[in-house]
Amino acid sequence: MPDDSTLRAMVTAELEWEPSLDAAHIGVTARKGVVTLSGFVDSYAAKMAAERAAARVQGVTAVAEEIEVRLPSHQKHADDEIAERAVRILAWDVEVPHERIQLKVEHGIVTLTGDVGYQFQRVAAEAAVRRLGGTRGVMNLIRVLPAAGPPTDPDIVQQRIENALRRNAEVEASRIDVSVDGGKVTLRGQVQTWFERSVAEHAAWGAPGVTEVKDELRVQP
Repeated sequence: MPDDSTLRAMVTAELEWEPSLDAAHIGVTARKGVVTLSGFVDSYAAKMAAERAAARVQGVTAVAEEIEVRLPSHQKHADDEIAERAVRILAWDVEVPHERIQLKVEHGIVTLTGDVGYQFQRVAAEAAVRRLGGTRGVMNLIRVLPAAGPPTDPDIVQQRIENALRRNAEVEASRIDVSVDGGKVTLRGQVQTWFERSVAEHAAWGAPGVTEVKDELRVQP
């Protein structure tokens, strides 16, 4: 594992390399693999981009994200205007069952509720709203509730997830244990990077019938 000063330099370089954000006002500290980001950016999308950039650096085991969104005066919008635009962008997104999603905007923070059949729809709804100008944050409270039908055999779900992990070049599948209880999947074991952890969680969500993923993977570079 890189020492604290080296890891800090690596994360800073990655933030500066990321084309979707201006890292000039982002501070970085590192301690035993835990990276803390502070400072401010001019959009919620940039805030999320900074977190993703830090998480993919080799040696990062966790990210504490304390970045503030400071909107330029020309990007500030009233809550009702943000809500109206959010409703439209959800309706335009073909991956989002917008009729099953409700939203509320308060002081620039968008809260999403409702239920969808798949995790990718939940993620797509948040991603669509995140890009809106004037948004200071997103709380995604959408639930994943698969359509009613015969319960999926837990052994089949487990096998499909394990196969997906083995196919993924970013994951060392032999170090990950998968257990399934109804629609709940639990991941245990070790991964080498925070990014590998997120890839494994994404693979688990891809199995049909999964309503919850409990990620207990440990990051040990």
